[in-house]
Amino acid sequence: MFERPESGERAVLVQLDLRQGAFEERLSELKLLAQSAGASVEAVVSGRRAAPDPALFAGRGKVAEIAEALRANEADLVIFNHALSPGQQRNLERELGHRVIDRTALILDIFAQRARSHEGKLQVELAQLSHLATRLVRGWTHLERQKGGIGLRGPGETQLETDRRLLGIRVKMLKLRLKQIEKQRRTRRRGRDRQDVLSVSLVGYTNAGKSTLFNALTKAGGYAADQLFATLDTTSRRLFVGSGNVVLSDTVGFIRDLPHALVEAFKATLEETAQADLLLHVVDSASEDRDAQIAAVNDVLAEIGAADVPQILVWNKIDLTHAEAAVERGDCDRIRRVFLSARSGDGVDLMRTALAEIAQASTQRVIDAREAAASDPEHDVDSVNNFPLQQ
Repeated sequence: MFERPESGERAVLVQLDLRQGAFEERLSELKLLAQSAGASVEAVVSGRRAAPDPALFAGRGKVAEIAEALRANEADLVIFNHALSPGQQRNLERELGHRVIDRTALILDIFAQRARSHEGKLQVELAQLSHLATRLVRGWTHLERQKGGIGLRGPGETQLETDRRLLGIRVKMLKLRLKQIEKQRRTRRRGRDRQDVLSVSLVGYTNAGKSTLFNALTKAGGYAADQLFATLDTTSRRLFVGSGNVVLSDTVGFIRDLPHALVEAFKATLEETAQADLLLHVVDSASEDRDAQIAAVNDVLAEIGAADVPQILVWNKIDLTHAEAAVERGDCDRIRRVFLSARSGDGVDLMRTALAEIAQASTQRVIDAREAAASDPEHDVDSVNNFPLQQ
């Protein structure tokens, strides 16, 4: 019976060009992910293939190159910036004699480190167990001997049952707990709806500056750092703008090829985004890959049912691009884009003014709808209660 090698922190990164585009940006992102997980990047192995090898993903020649990089750098961990099948992962570990993890396991490990709230920890554990369920095949029965390390934090250390039946029981219990939390969230949301409070969610690619902007607008003092997935738990604060107020929510950052297990596990939290009246889509304007990042965020929004929620693009980090703080308007004088720097504060006042304008328009729309309903009993209030901004 094959027993998985022990893990460590000295990593060799593997990035193959499978004609997906943006190779350098993907490699740079992999380095940031590895560092965020606490790995020491010792070497990078790259190459080009038309398609993954069915057995080893990278092919025997490239696997031999990875083995040499492990020996030369005294590394003890291999991180693939790709999704590996259980068979490929097992075959690679047999060939290399070192632990191999893929992009999904790496991101799950970061989430396991960063989750702080009870709900966040439940969601991460659910995602990890869902991922682990696909790996319970021959050669994966010694998980009770696992030690700490990248790819092993969370349930790998505490949930020792590898039997599918026991794992299934744990997954059902986690889903039940998350449903109870979801009911509580719906109750709070209904309370906000009755008060006609505008709900605004910050979304964007990880490390785009959402939490920094959230703190700048609300003075919340939440954790913000120049790292991937610095914030996992959704935080909401009431923000007074002009003559009205809004509830502003800071959500988890998105990333390209976000593991499906994470999207499923965090759906209850992300539902807050789907139910928002407005999304502030924060963009790292200094990134050369910003267009692909915007597309990646919109893909996840579509997956959680938030594709039709109105957006304002927030062009953040203008202090790095030397752009001017400004508000860009589109058809019918509606706000389309705000240029600002959350870190320096330049343009944050414009964002506040924009939110005040939108909140006032939303409030007036509700008042008009109620007056119309009062004068015409057959008038459908709900049909005019939608937020007045268009994408």
